[in-house]
Amino acid sequence: MWYFTEEEKQLQEVCRDFARNELAPHAEKHDHDESFNLDAFKKMGELGVLGITADPQYGGAGMGALAATIVMEEFGKACAGSTLSYLAHSMLCVNNLQNNASDEQKAKYLPKLITGEHIGCMGMSEPEYGSDAVGIQTKAEDKGDHYLLNGTKMWITNAQYSDIAYVYTRTGSDRKDLSTFILEKDKGHYEVGKPIHKMGMRSSPTGELIFDNAKVGKEQLVGNVGDSIYHMMKNLEIERITISGISLGIAQACVDQCLKYATERKQFGKEIGNFQLIQKMLAEMATETEMMRSFLYNTAKMYDEGKLGNVAAAQVKLAIPKMATKIALDAIQLHGGYGYSREFPVERMMRDNKLNEIGAGTNEVMIMIIAKNMLKEMMK
Repeated sequence: MWYFTEEEKQLQEVCRDFARNELAPHAEKHDHDESFNLDAFKKMGELGVLGITADPQYGGAGMGALAATIVMEEFGKACAGSTLSYLAHSMLCVNNLQNNASDEQKAKYLPKLITGEHIGCMGMSEPEYGSDAVGIQTKAEDKGDHYLLNGTKMWITNAQYSDIAYVYTRTGSDRKDLSTFILEKDKGHYEVGKPIHKMGMRSSPTGELIFDNAKVGKEQLVGNVGDSIYHMMKNLEIERITISGISLGIAQACVDQCLKYATERKQFGKEIGNFQLIQKMLAEMATETEMMRSFLYNTAKMYDEGKLGNVAAAQVKLAIPKMATKIALDAIQLHGGYGYSREFPVERMMRDNKLNEIGAGTNEVMIMIIAKNMLKEMMK
């Protein structure tokens, strides 16, 4: 984008090279095997992007949502599953710690998370509470000198590989009485349940976090008891913006793959790119991707400037993943039978992107947020 700073342009170039060399060559294998590219993840720490929004005093890059979205797009072009794990670590765990933890907690946990020595996750969703995030039932009971945690978290990205979990719990009877804890697997604060096998994002490990009378020290509490509802909603904004960056990367990868295919595949004696219907599909896909790019990066920039909030993040999250799924389906159609097979990556891209219409708030939840705010403004 024309307004990227030199630092952001350099970040884009470095991440593009990293994705091409470390993610793309292994994407198909990890998707097929449902395995995690741990080696590439550790190298992301060396690259300096695991703490993209964290303070430099802890080893972070000290950048914002726009920079994080650049990383998501470039990585997402190559391997969306690995990028989702990157998002869970850098946005859901590290960014939450950066914004909400005490100085002591930051100094203790951020350096190892930022280098990649430790892998982080975040526990919000539960088996019976997904879209209704505020209704979570995992409880933290105050026992005087410690808390006892009981409950289960579901759909947790990086669960199996995590060392640190940033977990929301209920600490009161009111729906908004939520508190957050920084939990360590090695201290027995949580156990990891069964892995979850998914249609897409198969190279991103997903599982359960289980709390069975887990004894947790009071020093693990983030902020004050009962004040985590604001933390949750605020971090959802940057999550919704940045996860849309993965969809943008998928859309661009689909366009690139279709252009390559249209100049190589021959039917009726000539390359299919000569046919008007193919040209129409290519032109529309490319145009839609550029619309996505402008909308997303403009929103991320304004978010960093403090000019946008919940509704704008919801609008981006509603529009961009949905359009990327449409582009991926068009890419499959353009490839014909090959697109429906594993011979070409577009079928994986479609499977991967569908998650982005569900995670971080479903399309239907985004519609509800947008519509309620529009109607509220009209009634003032």
